[in-house]
Amino acid sequence: MDDGMAERRTIAVAPNGARKLKADHPAIPLTPAELARTAAECREAGASMIHLHVRRPDGTHLLDAEAYRAATAVIRAEVGEDLVIQITSEAFGLYGPAEQIAVVRASRPEAVSLALRELVPSEAEEAAFADLLQWCRTENVAPQIILYSPEEAVRLHSLRSRGLLPWEDIPVLYVLGRYVRGQTSRPSDLLPFLAADMPRFSHWSVCAFGRHETACVMTAALLDGHARVGFENNEMLPDGRRAASNAELVRATRDALRAVGMDAGDADMLRRSWARVLA
Repeated sequence: MDDGMAERRTIAVAPNGARKLKADHPAIPLTPAELARTAAECREAGASMIHLHVRRPDGTHLLDAEAYRAATAVIRAEVGEDLVIQITSEAFGLYGPAEQIAVVRASRPEAVSLALRELVPSEAEEAAFADLLQWCRTENVAPQIILYSPEEAVRLHSLRSRGLLPWEDIPVLYVLGRYVRGQTSRPSDLLPFLAADMPRFSHWSVCAFGRHETACVMTAALLDGHARVGFENNEMLPDGRRAASNAELVRATRDALRAVGMDAGDADMLRRSWARVLA
């Protein structure tokens, strides 16, 4: 490809998630100012995107358009357009599909992650999900569909085959594991998503849990996938040491890419790649 994408992979950072607090790791960023500092550090380390969660004053999970706009403004002031800012629509057991969709529409983000299992728990929600994706297309919001199992990938392909997606393809994130204590993902967890009989999505990324995070995302990179790393899912470096910051995890992935002759792509590369998929 003319932008060198075959030799580069994008690294997204998920710096906090919905669960962890300072008691879990003192460097977990919770406030807009902390998120902005983390964004700048991760940009320098090689990240192209920040996956944004916002919190209430007590640190608990929040979906709120005003909070997203405020955090986005502070991050943009720090890094400009050097990072894609992707908001989460994660329910965390607190929100239903209609509330999640309403926050996405009110936030009007550059990009959004959408968990298929949360937003389309049954056929009854398929029409609303299709309407949201059509709105994303009209408003130039880049969606990324979160898939927790190969079965969910098959279900997404079914929606695509039935014309419920406004594009022929869509970016996806394969999650290797679950949010449970002690979860440790392994590179082989990716293989069921890529089996010969599985549907194909041209832009796919991987996130993983535990100390093998770098190994998992590097397996993806060698197979043409992209990476999401960070404290949301993992705090450990490849050598078993606890990372001092999200930037250390990003840097470990960038260094691993360079060790095999690749490099980290920037935000403009990610935007161009998604634009091709969502044309």
